[in-house]
Amino acid sequence: MQRIEWNNRAISTVHALFITAMSLYLVFWSDLYSDQQLNAFVTLQSSPLSTFALGVSVGYFLTDLGMIFWFYPALGGLEYVVHHLLSVASVAYAMLTGEGQLYTYMVLISETTTPGINLRWYLDTTGMKGSRTYLINGVVIFIAWLVARILLFMYLFYHLYLHYQQVKQMHIIGKFLAFGVPPILAVMNVMWFGKIFKGLKKTLAKSHILSREAASTCVLPTALPVMYSGAFM
Repeated sequence: MQRIEWNNRAISTVHALFITAMSLYLVFWSDLYSDQQLNAFVTLQSSPLSTFALGVSVGYFLTDLGMIFWFYPALGGLEYVVHHLLSVASVAYAMLTGEGQLYTYMVLISETTTPGINLRWYLDTTGMKGSRTYLINGVVIFIAWLVARILLFMYLFYHLYLHYQQVKQMHIIGKFLAFGVPPILAVMNVMWFGKIFKGLKKTLAKSHILSREAASTCVLPTALPVMYSGAFM
């Protein structure tokens, strides 16, 4: 089972790297979803590249969801099922209709945290939980989660508010997904963030204790000769 999860996380890491790169490019660097585009709402903008990337994500989420069901609950519990079902619905709708792709990609940027989460599992599995790499990775996960899954979602809600009139022009299913899915995912992100914060505090505290013990161990040998020399004087 561990080998299956190892391979599963490797696939999810590859997908995360791909979709994160595509999402960041399309949302922040390209002008596809720019307000400067003429004769079109940002909620209705799409391109062959954006649609293709969403298709890749749909394929990944469906495959991963199938594996979760097949090995349930070894690869993830109910929260993972809910997350993947919402993701499949939103990404597939945006891919097939071209509506709301901007908000779909904003949410997909949250996949930025996946490589760190998977690396944490790999380090734990290989017995490196007490390593400095594990600690650094935990800090990176905390920061990435805060930015990509908390702050970015705040920006997404603000963007929805600013473009409310455009979102209203979407199909009723699109409006439901745009206004319904992000809040649910945001709540899940906050819940998981709380667990990450507690885990990081525990890891930092443990690291501090180990550092103090190591320092004490290093001081002891240098103190022993002094004690012995005093005894012989």
